[in-house]
Amino acid sequence: MKLQTVSIFVDDQQRAVDFYTSRLGFAVAADVPMGDHRWLTVVDPDHLDGTQLSLEPKAHPAVEPFTSALLEDGIPFLMLGVDDVQAEYERLSALGVAFTQPPTDLGPVIIAVLDDTCGNLLQLAQFPV
Repeated sequence: MKLQTVSIFVDDQQRAVDFYTSRLGFAVAADVPMGDHRWLTVVDPDHLDGTQLSLEPKAHPAVEPFTSALLEDGIPFLMLGVDDVQAEYERLSALGVAFTQPPTDLGPVIIAVLDDTCGNLLQLAQFPV
């Protein structure tokens, strides 16, 4: 058994795929029209057979209150592992990505939190080797 696909709910699928590919560096794994929406996933370009991230539209009525509460409370929806949080912070800041928390050393992990422009906060995490 392996983790195949995880989902994140987004306000706008096109804006999300643009952000996740051009800013974060993911590659599109699937883009299938499905009526008003798409089955849209991205993946680490260095691991095309790895876990995919589904950019799900916020179509279900329960999604908006849930994601809004997380955003209002400053809680990241998911964590992305990076080798160097400071370097990613500088790279992404130069691309215009807004951070709600700069790199912060918490002892066993260094984190930073960014806004994905689609209604979510994402946490970057660097675990010591």
